[in-house]
Amino acid sequence: MNNDFENEASRAQKLAKRRKTNLILNSLITVVLLLIVFVTVKIFFGDSQSEAEKANTSVVVNKEVADKDVNVDSGNSEEQTKEVVDETPEGETEAETEDQAHSDPIVTEGGDSPDVKQTIIDPNWQPVGTSQTGEHVAVYDDTSIDWQEMLQALSQASGIAVDDMTVWHLRNNGSPQKAVGTVSGKGGPVKYRVAIDWVDGQGWKPVKLEELKLEE
Repeated sequence: MNNDFENEASRAQKLAKRRKTNLILNSLITVVLLLIVFVTVKIFFGDSQSEAEKANTSVVVNKEVADKDVNVDSGNSEEQTKEVVDETPEGETEAETEDQAHSDPIVTEGGDSPDVKQTIIDPNWQPVGTSQTGEHVAVYDDTSIDWQEMLQALSQASGIAVDDMTVWHLRNNGSPQKAVGTVSGKGGPVKYRVAIDWVDGQGWKPVKLEELKLEE
């Protein structure tokens, strides 16, 4: 009886010890598995996050560099523009504009004939305009439109208003599209001989003014 009891007690102790050992082993295995999982996650996801951070950092750095380059280029462009403006002599543009808008008349003593006191050619003379259409034919009739437009050209060159003008002569000047007229102010002693040319679509244009000598 005593031997059976002792055997049962010994068997129970062995089972309890085995359970304890198994529990410890299972716990260790669980801990090891958890460590393996943690390390694996750390390796894969940690590297991915690190690469993403590096990529973001690279993008930020590249953007900053690009912004600096743009600012430098803009600065250079502004400096170059400023240099070009600074190199332009002061008043040159205004002077060129004035020269284009107005040129002084060319005045010479005498002319093509002995009765000419001085000859004037003014680059600022312009065609007087026309209401005529189609092919132009000079008409030396004081009631015609062409005649009235010729008087306007004579007036522009001589400075005498049409209403205050005495027309001494107005005739062909060697070509169907050229005319010459001699005029003076009403009651004025000075006579002018004006050569005019026809410009298609624009009308008569003065090309030469001769101030005639006073008759003795």
